[in-house]
Amino acid sequence: MQVRDIMSTNVEAASNMDSLENVASKMSSRNVGSVPVVENGQVVGMITDRDIATRGLSQGAQGNVSQVMSQNVVTISPDSSVEDAAALMSQHQVRRLPVVENGQLVGMLALGDLAVQQKSDQSAGTALSQISENHLR
Repeated sequence: MQVRDIMSTNVEAASNMDSLENVASKMSSRNVGSVPVVENGQVVGMITDRDIATRGLSQGAQGNVSQVMSQNVVTISPDSSVEDAAALMSQHQVRRLPVVENGQLVGMLALGDLAVQQKSDQSAGTALSQISENHLR
């Protein structure tokens, strides 16, 4: 099974010039905890609700996404296997991977997407367990 078979394609993205308030509102309305930051269709960062709370609001930053986003984003191709995605998530200890094709954002793969596949794919289940254990510590 490939990433494209289980990824979400209706992805809410942010610009690095969006306000933190605007991005928080997007997250709330879509019930998501993170959004990729995109410039000309290319992923340049990732911002999470935790970034907004810990790096943004708690430090008094009333600015924009570029001030608090993570910049070294791990991405994956839609043609990659689910096993490769699970291994990548486990290796980098991330719960979400932007899916990029020809340099452009085409989807998102979340840890929950892998959890659905857990019954048919043990490697995805193993990654899920490892990531969850490390985040609970």
